Amino acid sequence: MSVLSTEDEGKFLMDVRGEQIGIVTEIDPIEQIAYVDPEPTLTNAWIQSLGRGGAGDDDLEIPAENIETITDSEVRVDADLSSDA
Repeated sequence: MSVLSTEDEGKFLMDVRGEQIGIVTEIDPIEQIAYVDPEPTLTNAWIQSLGRGGAGDDDLEIPAENIETITDSEVRVDADLSSDA
């Protein structure tokens, strides 16, 4: 399990196969949940990368216990979440 922080907002969510699932829109550091937009527009991705966005109603909730690694640009989960799996 990785520890999530608000610095992870705007990073790409990737599955174990390296498939991009979406973009992290918001982090709840107390509950340790990442909110992920599975279909971000280019504008939304840009806004998120600046740390100016927020979670939407259709965002996925990814608990920290499902996150394998966090790098400077991505958050990687421990499962295959791609649609062609």
